[in-house]
Amino acid sequence: MTKDDAKSVQIGELARQLNITTRTIRYYEEIGLMGTNGRLGGSTRNYNKNDILRLKFILKMKGMGISLKEIQELSEIFDINDQNFTTITPKLIEILDHHIARVDEKMASLSSLRNDIVAYRVRIMAFLQDGTTS
Repeated sequence: MTKDDAKSVQIGELARQLNITTRTIRYYEEIGLMGTNGRLGGSTRNYNKNDILRLKFILKMKGMGISLKEIQELSEIFDINDQNFTTITPKLIEILDHHIARVDEKMASLSSLRNDIVAYRVRIMAFLQDGTTS
């Protein structure tokens, strides 16, 4: 048993710790996001510190609106390059920059929508006031 094995957790405990379902973790494994992990006795999923950090990274990316396809791209680069984080940094920066631009576009669109709603409200209020003073 290695030092990492001593700190490993089973899938149910990991799911509870991260407030997700075991099915989510299994799905991420099925589509290749989690890389390879150890199983006890051939059936029990066991996750070490690196697996947990990887899953937290995936969840963080998902929380920021990064697609599973984009996360898969990062995962493939990461695994092909012996899990060297610096190898995914350029692609990660590219993905984040793309999402920043999309958020900026959405914010501009929402700001324009808000202005339209406020202007319409002003017109409605003016119409109502003109109707009551006649």
